Amino acid sequence: MDGIKVFQVVGYQNSGKTTLMEKLIAYGTSKSFRIGTIKHHGHGGAPDKNRVAKDSDRHREAGAKFACVEGGGILHLEAQQGSWSLDEIISLYKQFELDLVLVEGYKQAQYPKIIMIREPEDLELVRELTNIHSIISWFPIEQPDNYQTFSIDELDRFVEEFFT
Repeated sequence: MDGIKVFQVVGYQNSGKTTLMEKLIAYGTSKSFRIGTIKHHGHGGAPDKNRVAKDSDRHREAGAKFACVEGGGILHLEAQQGSWSLDEIISLYKQFELDLVLVEGYKQAQYPKIIMIREPEDLELVRELTNIHSIISWFPIEQPDNYQTFSIDELDRFVEEFFT
């Protein structure tokens, strides 16, 4: 999107997406990046308000200037319409003079992706998804030719390389 870089962090539940998001946000803001976040509530229906507050609070506490959660047509900013596409939400974020938007979820969107792999069966994501930037895995995997892989134990190194 014009002037705003967008990256996705995708993976299945409990793969470490929110932890990686927190690390990216904290490091980026320490380097004076203005970061906004978008979390997709992928469990069907509207996000539970208590869960929404917990997730978006984690993003804000890490330093995000703007954070929202979307699910079931509810965008917790609070704005409501029939449904929200990722591009519609990003267009809203253009108003906030951000340098980077980090998206947690929306696996099928077209933006560059960091894939979190926790279990061997999660490798199906590498075959199914497009625009993969890198992979972070909880177990050793073969290094693909067209993107880097990192161990979950190398999150700090990944984050530093991401911002260089």
